[in-house]
Amino acid sequence: MVSLFTSVLLSLCLFSSHILSNVNAKPKLGFTTDLIHRDSPKSPFYNPAETPSQRIRNAIHRSFNRVSHFTDLSEMDASLNSPQTDITPCGGEYLMNLSLGTPPSPIMAVADTGSNLIWTQCKPCDDCYTQVDPLFDPKASSTYKDVSCSSSQCTALENQASCSTEDKTCSYLVSYADGSYTMGKFAVDTLTLGSTDNRPVQLKNIIIGCGQNNAVTFRNKSSGVVGLGGGAVSLIKQLGDSIDGKFSYCLVPENDQTSKINFGTNAVVSGPGTVSTPLVVKSRDTFYYLTLKSISVGSKNMQTPDSNIKGNMVIDSGTTLTLLPVKYYIEIENAVASLINADKSKDERIGSSLCYNATADLNIPVITMHFEGADVKLYPYNSFFKVTEDLVCLAFGMSFYRNGIYGNVAQKNFLVGYDTASKTMSFKPTDCAKM
Repeated sequence: MVSLFTSVLLSLCLFSSHILSNVNAKPKLGFTTDLIHRDSPKSPFYNPAETPSQRIRNAIHRSFNRVSHFTDLSEMDASLNSPQTDITPCGGEYLMNLSLGTPPSPIMAVADTGSNLIWTQCKPCDDCYTQVDPLFDPKASSTYKDVSCSSSQCTALENQASCSTEDKTCSYLVSYADGSYTMGKFAVDTLTLGSTDNRPVQLKNIIIGCGQNNAVTFRNKSSGVVGLGGGAVSLIKQLGDSIDGKFSYCLVPENDQTSKINFGTNAVVSGPGTVSTPLVVKSRDTFYYLTLKSISVGSKNMQTPDSNIKGNMVIDSGTTLTLLPVKYYIEIENAVASLINADKSKDERIGSSLCYNATADLNIPVITMHFEGADVKLYPYNSFFKVTEDLVCLAFGMSFYRNGIYGNVAQKNFLVGYDTASKTMSFKPTDCAKM
């Protein structure tokens, strides 16, 4: 009888404990929202006067301009690495619609895996550029609150924050490698993201930068940046356990169509065709590093010069081309050219050195990226892109820095998953237009 009573009591205790743990558990999030390419008619960057070839040329030039932002800190001017300065890329190729504050104020911001801070221009503004959306007014939001210098939030920001001697608020300065910058106050407010199921997702107490002095290259266009990088103030890190550190995106090949970005339970990448490779953590935690062992062109496999170095390539949604160290790029280009039986063409305005007449019957060789533990076989539209109706060019370019960059053309029609908790990156061939 005693034994039976003890068993029943133990079962009741375990059942009660299970209920309490479920009550106290933080709910997991799973949602999907749109990613809009900057050349889409839905984008504030869209210029109807530009031809498709001009848009491609501009994207290529942005790729080469952006490459310098991914250098190791040791390669940078030491004077830029001050306690109050975070050197990051400026801008990107995709945008997100979101709202800030209560009631929500709409913002269209650049979504950037190469940046950390979520920031927008705020009133009152000492020096702000003209933007499409109205400036965010903190006084109009009932949920806005400045972060004080004495708060644990400001302390946790370490070298990304400084203290205002006037009002004891936590301040920031983010400098971009092209000379752009944003500076202002750290604050917390409610961030609302649209969802493809028409149920907006409210994220409370999100740390943002309220920019009151801003000079950036995308002036007159975007309202700010949503940092999706690996640093402490990025959207991904702030959502943390609620999304299990997971997000993924699926980029459509056509820029006038809408791509998707997924968070949490919606971001799982699995099933047939999925391959995974380790995410490498480095001191510069903004960026997502992979280890590229080699590249195959057809049956020819060419080892990377730094194949023994972990994290020798940055994956970046904000760079169009895949960029490789100069000598290695030349080796890859020569291998591709040797398998295409057609006369080369050239457009000096492109910056890509391997182009062909699009009307030729091109037999484009299969290019495979051999990451550590994951072979990613590229489709022809991942390897080459159409510049004009008459010209196609290799979607790879030269980087004058040690790290390569895995650009967004190579990622199109792949479901690309970032699992920052388990430190893995996954790729799954997917028809992104059907997501």
